[in-house]
Amino acid sequence: MSSLSPRLALEAVAYRYGPSPVFERLDLAVAAGERVGILGRSGVGKSTLLQILAGLVAPGAGRVLLDGAPVRGPVPGCTVMFQRPALLPWGSVLDNVLLPARLSGRLGRDRAGCTAQARRLLDDLGLAERVEAKPHQLSGGQQQRVALARALASEPRILLLDEPFSALDPEMRSSLRADVLRLAKARGLTLIVVTHDLADVAALAERAVVLEGSPARIADDFPLGPEAGETLRRRLGAASRAAA
Repeated sequence: MSSLSPRLALEAVAYRYGPSPVFERLDLAVAAGERVGILGRSGVGKSTLLQILAGLVAPGAGRVLLDGAPVRGPVPGCTVMFQRPALLPWGSVLDNVLLPARLSGRLGRDRAGCTAQARRLLDDLGLAERVEAKPHQLSGGQQQRVALARALASEPRILLLDEPFSALDPEMRSSLRADVLRLAKARGLTLIVVTHDLADVAALAERAVVLEGSPARIADDFPLGPEAGETLRRRLGAASRAAA
């Protein structure tokens, strides 16, 4: 766990899905600018944890903290990129990236500035020539790049990723991971990705958190260095042997 002052934290968080406990007294702290990968099997509660971190789901007990202050409701300055791009099918690429500005009212106050920002993002992601295209005219990778541009258009401090590469082929996954890492570093974002794919964590994170059990608990929490993939395989392999 980072020794730096946390940007986003959970304190003694509990959550139940019907009668079944998903988490009980879960603690997690993520420092400003830190990149964390949360690993776990399907159904362990990774996506639920991400939604609690974002303030989209309220915990049954415990607190979500932003810069040390409790938050209730969506966490300010936090954006989530989900598994599916969820683009507006009737809107152009540019329309989709402008959606956060439209919803916040910024577009009405400064259309030229918001449009210029959206075009810069799309250019940075190799989509400058597709601004008028509709989502159905794009490949899966291009759609996810539009979703990434839309997520960054609100100028978040925290970017949460819910397995956004899962439907892409290996080459496209690698390319999109590189884009996410490049843009997150350039903006100094706090980045949290939940996934079951070791390659996602090795490519994006500097720290790995492993969820296990029912109710889920943090079974391991360790830093990742230059040999991130090997560290993950060794650490997870040791945990599997201990559990056996």
